[in-house]
Amino acid sequence: MKYVILIHSNPQPWGHPTGDFVAEALARPQEERDAGGAAFDAMLEELSKSGELKGGEALGDPASSRIYRWSESGTVATDGPYAESKEHLAGFFLLDVASRERAEELAVNFAGPGDTIELRPAYVWEE
Repeated sequence: MKYVILIHSNPQPWGHPTGDFVAEALARPQEERDAGGAAFDAMLEELSKSGELKGGEALGDPASSRIYRWSESGTVATDGPYAESKEHLAGFFLLDVASRERAEELAVNFAGPGDTIELRPAYVWEE
């Protein structure tokens, strides 16, 4: 079963890892931030070795996005960010796990200070 972990964050200025930019993370002692980063890297390595982590990417500044919307008169392009929101999609990870329970067990480990994590099943196209 494939699941996407979506990371929503509000780093100002925009940057990655988001924990280096959000106030909630910066308020923590450096030792805690370093330990959390090391634990996260170790988890990603473990998930890669097990085959459960299929990929992931950090996303660029929402202000650099471009939106394309269909209309009857032709496609309309506008500059981002597309949402009036404090939080924007900062990145994602794709998991391939045995069950929703396993996906939920892993998703909690992706939540960091100042981030909101969304776990969503990936749509599987019928062949």
